[in-house]
Amino acid sequence: MISSDRMAAVDENAAALGVPRKQLMESSGNAIAREVREVADPGARVVVVAGRGNNGGDAFVAARFLDEYDVSVHLLGRADAIGTDIARENWEALRRAEIDAEEIPDSRALDLPDCDVAVDAMLGTGVTGALREPAATAAKQLNAASATVVAVDVPSGVDADTGRTEGPAVDADRVVTFHDEKPGLGDLDADVTVADIGIPAAAERFVGPGDLRGVRDDVGGRVFVIGGGPYTGAPALAAQSSLRAGADLTFVAAPDEIAGEIQGYAEDLIVQQYEGDRLTPDQVDGLVDTAESYDDTVVLGPGLGSADETLAATRQFLESFDERAVVDADALEVVPDVETDASLVCTPNRKELTKLGGPEADDLREVTDDIESLAADLGHVVLAKGVVDVVSDGERTRLVRTGNPGMAVGGTGDVLAGIVAGLFGTADAFEAACAGSYVNGRAGDLLYDDRREGLLASDLLDRIPEAIWGDDDV
Repeated sequence: MISSDRMAAVDENAAALGVPRKQLMESSGNAIAREVREVADPGARVVVVAGRGNNGGDAFVAARFLDEYDVSVHLLGRADAIGTDIARENWEALRRAEIDAEEIPDSRALDLPDCDVAVDAMLGTGVTGALREPAATAAKQLNAASATVVAVDVPSGVDADTGRTEGPAVDADRVVTFHDEKPGLGDLDADVTVADIGIPAAAERFVGPGDLRGVRDDVGGRVFVIGGGPYTGAPALAAQSSLRAGADLTFVAAPDEIAGEIQGYAEDLIVQQYEGDRLTPDQVDGLVDTAESYDDTVVLGPGLGSADETLAATRQFLESFDERAVVDADALEVVPDVETDASLVCTPNRKELTKLGGPEADDLREVTDDIESLAADLGHVVLAKGVVDVVSDGERTRLVRTGNPGMAVGGTGDVLAGIVAGLFGTADAFEAACAGSYVNGRAGDLLYDDRREGLLASDLLDRIPEAIWGDDDV
């Protein structure tokens, strides 16, 4: 099963791997044509009702593969309003090939001819809500026809994720859906065919630009970095990177002896100081109250150190906190023994991974199953950092290949923790970890194209926005 949002991400990832949507559209159209051949002999009358998106484009391609049938294509709307270049190109190919094709600007002009097979290609998996005209009228006419109705990807008017309808919907006899079955198709009274259209498994296995879809348009929230003590740069990097990733506000809670030094790294930082030179259990209740009062996403660990009282405070914080947190660096070692209701993203390097109870390996790709088992045992997301990062929530596991040798420099993990926190406020833990890992590596790759030597973790900060919202060609 694959949701509509995930399917859109996989499509985009496939394009990034070198399998463009136009190529997938050819395969989809061929699959639709095969389905038509299953239900009708050559010479049968086939009516294609198409929308202006890529769902319609798939059907335009199918019409070219059905030259042994009596085919007509009925576009709901005007051709100059077709929504994508590839769908428009395939419409023009129909016209140049002199295949019977007409534009239907409104429902009053819609009168579908009698036919043996009707292809519903009005709306695809990404469209929800009640059908509007002329699609609503077309759905009623399709349902009243005596033809076998073949729906493309999902019957128009049916929510691909839930199977629900909000008004008229096409009552399809058969559905040809692409790559994987959609959750909303399970309860339909229709024969469902899943067509392999050539999307490589890597488009799902490896995090790609499609995985940024869920974080690009919905950012914001507050990040609360609890760090610093023996070290000052780490919490400053995490805080700044969370702002670059879209957080509205970021606060750093740090001992008063180093608060001024952390503040000095950037005027954008807001530092809340507490007494002492390190985190101790005395500060925990106040930190929990602050984080929960403002619905903060917490980054716990950068620069804290491993003093016994600091680890005790870290343990106490996680036991008391029940919201979102990214746990990094020395704070990680307490996670296996803590009972917490918080939703955690743990970001260990290879050495820290073994302390969490995970595998020891130079190449994390070789131990992905072990990392998945560790995430399941912990009940939290694990983002294991290596040449290739591995992200798992115990059920889903993905790999991240962005990044380069220059990122072995210290501090890039602190930047990563901040990016994940910046995205975590509006995405779930697994999605934030996947996207954050990809963005961190991509920011490094954008730098590496310009400068292969002497890369600093602080250099990544300026490239984070481009890595999230910029051009996908890296």
